[in-house]
Amino acid sequence: MVDRGPAPRRGRPPVSDEQRRRQRLAISRHAVRLFSEQGLAATSGEQIARASGVSERTLWRHFPHKESCVEPLLTKTIDAFRTVLHAWPPDVDLAEHLRSAYQPVLNSPSATDVEAVLAVIRLTHDEPALRAAYLVLRERAEDTLAEVLSARTGVPSDALPVRVEAAAMNAALKVATDDLIHETAESGITPDALLRHREHLADAISFVTRRAPGDGRD
Repeated sequence: MVDRGPAPRRGRPPVSDEQRRRQRLAISRHAVRLFSEQGLAATSGEQIARASGVSERTLWRHFPHKESCVEPLLTKTIDAFRTVLHAWPPDVDLAEHLRSAYQPVLNSPSATDVEAVLAVIRLTHDEPALRAAYLVLRERAEDTLAEVLSARTGVPSDALPVRVEAAAMNAALKVATDDLIHETAESGITPDALLRHREHLADAISFVTRRAPGDGRD
């Protein structure tokens, strides 16, 4: 008998984590555009799926409900802040590091994702369901910041000083983002607006974390 080897795999090849991440982000961008253009209530899952070029089944496999479609874009702001904290040199003041290295949205070569993120946050002011999703992500961000500070300092992430520092940083990021939303409501994103946002965030961080854990100051 001839050994024919294993039977060929049938069906679609498995989706990698990176492919899944990219598809979720693409869906998120289309969902945010539709929410901004026609409102949350008037936007259906079918419309989001059609705009994204996927089936409704695929849409609901990625997201439990349409409001959660905003999460991948909003998460990019948290990832951006976490990434810049990870890269914070031990001998550099955090505010100065933010002025030189911070970008409001991670891995976005254009202002498109920044505009989309700000559009989502604007919508949270009038859409309770989106506001709930935003608040959940902000709470997760606080936990993430505590983990970053813990890794930097060696102090447990659930220690009171680290938790307070993480909460202060999270609040500073929110205030600076709210200022950017207000400034760009009519004029849109400009290089000067992003520069001022970076300065506002650095100033806010400097104000609330004059002695960040592990910053090396006496």
